[in-house]
Amino acid sequence: MSGEEVFIGSVDQGTTSTRFIIYDRSAKTIASHQVEFTQFYPQSGWVEHDPMEILESVRVCIAKSLDKATAAGHNVDSGLKAIGLTNQRETTVVWSKSTGCPLYNAIVWMDVRTSSICRKLEKELSGGRTHFVETCGLPVSTYFSALKLLWLLDNVDAVKEAVKKGDALFGTIDTWLIWNMTGGKGNGLHVTDVSNASRTMLMNLKTLTWDKTILNTLGIPPEILPKIVSNAEIIGSIGKGWPITGIPIAGCLGDQHAAMLGQACRKGEAKSTYGTGAFILLNTGEEIIQSTHGLLSTLAYKLGPKAPTNYALEGSIAIAGAAVQWLRDSLGIIKSASEIEALALEVESSGGVYFVPAFNGLFAPWWRDDARGVCIGITRFTNKSHIARAVLESMCFQVKDVLDSMHKDAGEKGEVKNDKGEFLLRVDGGATINNLLMQIQADLLGSSVVRPANIETTALGAAYAAGLAVGVWTENEIFSSGERMEKDTTFYPILDEEVRKKKVNSWCKAVSRTFDLADLSL
Repeated sequence: MSGEEVFIGSVDQGTTSTRFIIYDRSAKTIASHQVEFTQFYPQSGWVEHDPMEILESVRVCIAKSLDKATAAGHNVDSGLKAIGLTNQRETTVVWSKSTGCPLYNAIVWMDVRTSSICRKLEKELSGGRTHFVETCGLPVSTYFSALKLLWLLDNVDAVKEAVKKGDALFGTIDTWLIWNMTGGKGNGLHVTDVSNASRTMLMNLKTLTWDKTILNTLGIPPEILPKIVSNAEIIGSIGKGWPITGIPIAGCLGDQHAAMLGQACRKGEAKSTYGTGAFILLNTGEEIIQSTHGLLSTLAYKLGPKAPTNYALEGSIAIAGAAVQWLRDSLGIIKSASEIEALALEVESSGGVYFVPAFNGLFAPWWRDDARGVCIGITRFTNKSHIARAVLESMCFQVKDVLDSMHKDAGEKGEVKNDKGEFLLRVDGGATINNLLMQIQADLLGSSVVRPANIETTALGAAYAAGLAVGVWTENEIFSSGERMEKDTTFYPILDEEVRKKKVNSWCKAVSRTFDLADLSL
């Protein structure tokens, strides 16, 4: 493909915003555009998005990015070879096949309205909370799509009616977008990829197909489910009514899996993405490792229909960057997220303040949906800088909890170490631009943290998958990381070991204070 400009586009649909990025052959960003969309909180613990607003945000981002690239002198119309797509996982949509309209708002991954359904299933299923773990890798939890779908089937009349008439389609956000982008009603392709399917609690991890036993047990009709495809293959072409038409959609991954690919994580390597939540994944190669320490077994990626399947251990943290947004939007302590670093640097420590952001319960490794947020150790000495620093520390303590579990599950053989015998954590996501956050992370881990030059690896991973499918890149090019590593920034631990241990013990005490608080009186 030499001699002409070659581009790959990437739709990055996150929890709070949508982006479209255009990359050139060297994986350099040529143009991008980002749009934030509305978060709806109808009740305590409920979080929703408008699927139509998300769809429009994708349309706007593509159009604006194309305009910017053209204005910069690039011939994107002839050079764009494919687009990849990455999305917030687990978030659930049911829509009408005949009208193309959503039958209810999208129920977001962090929504906890399904707590009572979870408790009921835990009592009824012989295996309790872990009944399906051996098949799908996931415990019964409010986090996963199957529970959100059950709630919609039980509580929304329009969904019940559409299922009866054979007019209902279910999907995570990737499925909703692909169906609309490939033609919508009448022509839209109803598909999902293996990584997103692995987060529904309905896919068999070994066969990569919808599991009939789980579907029968939960009473979920199989006809509403999408077809499962790999992460890197030509799925279909963009239809009429979009800023670009006829371009193949050739890559699709859930956001955390895309970040793994964007970070070129091979077997034994781990990455942590700091966004609304924080998500730590360790590539376990072609082996499924069942966690005994509160982690999830999940897909890493499958880079083609006939490619081997890479699996991962994952620790999911519900609230990371969202706690900074809370300081900004709900408390008004900061005016923008970027201000938190300077505010936290005004003090040398959190002054004995520990903040646990269990706003909607705790995910890995605790799995306590009865937990609620606490801020302890407050004295008359405490000021907003101490609280800001405690919020940053909370993100890092949670990542440490997950990595400790990961080390126990994977063992010495399951992790790649450098020539100094260190396990290096690769980091990415918008919050990693905060140098103090990264230094705190290295200090609390007691090991080095590596930040790539390009911290937005999620969109890059989706672009890599699409480019791989259409021959723009090879796997060797994607996974050869030597050149990229030279531009990385490494943060080394400097905290005294004895201080680190005391801080970790104090954090564990704070976490224990969050349990059994869900029924506090209003």
